[in-house]
Amino acid sequence: MCSTSSMAHNLAQCRVLVSKAVKAGATALFLPEAADYVAHDGKETMALVKSVQESEFVLGIQREARKAKLPINVGVHEPTENGKKVKNTLLWIDQHGSIAQRYQKLHLFDIDLKDGPVLKESDSVERGSEILAPFETNLGKIGLAICFDLRFPEIGLALRRQGAQILTYPSAFAVVTGKVHWHTLLKARAIETQSWVIAAAQAGQHNEKRASYGHSVIVSPWGEVKAELGGEFDGPEIAFTDVDMQEVEKVRREMPLVRRTDVYPEV
Repeated sequence: MCSTSSMAHNLAQCRVLVSKAVKAGATALFLPEAADYVAHDGKETMALVKSVQESEFVLGIQREARKAKLPINVGVHEPTENGKKVKNTLLWIDQHGSIAQRYQKLHLFDIDLKDGPVLKESDSVERGSEILAPFETNLGKIGLAICFDLRFPEIGLALRRQGAQILTYPSAFAVVTGKVHWHTLLKARAIETQSWVIAAAQAGQHNEKRASYGHSVIVSPWGEVKAELGGEFDGPEIAFTDVDMQEVEKVRREMPLVRRTDVYPEV
């Protein structure tokens, strides 16, 4: 999908994705980071934010999940307690339409490339303060992370140690970095944790200032890309595959990764 500053427009895209997921027989739907909106700047980011109780987007996704009896993982913005910034959060909405889990992004995307983009997520977004423990779902045990968290293996390793079988990295990855780093990082996180990695990604031109790399990917515990979408946005699309927990068990059994915590600290 390609979010804009219009929540109504973005919700309409998500409804298409829910319909496609249901027709494909999916047992869960994973949507990108900032599915509710992508603003032109920090000021607009602050102006658009609403609580989940008031957000037409979140309430709409909850209705869709309830109607389709389909769990939905979706990235949104939420207001902070002091109102000075917003939270970049990832919600697990269960098949009853209830918000069952919430993770707040730990690592914020601040970049200043020579002859490239300058983005300072920390200007308008508050950092999270904890790793959410993995939780049981109809797919397996899921651990949540968001976009720039992908560059920090510690989160994935901590989630794996706590029993995660699936790691999510919903993203709105920059084009300039995505071309070089996206697939490499996702494969690395899958291989080192021996887990499924699901990375739903924003794609295309959000506005005159912002574009995302796309290439939503599902990677197996062996590091193989099992499904992938393209980088251009021609309308809402889904990638799907069978996320088999037996493959997790097989890889972990046949190549056990025994941490030398007598030599280095446990993550």
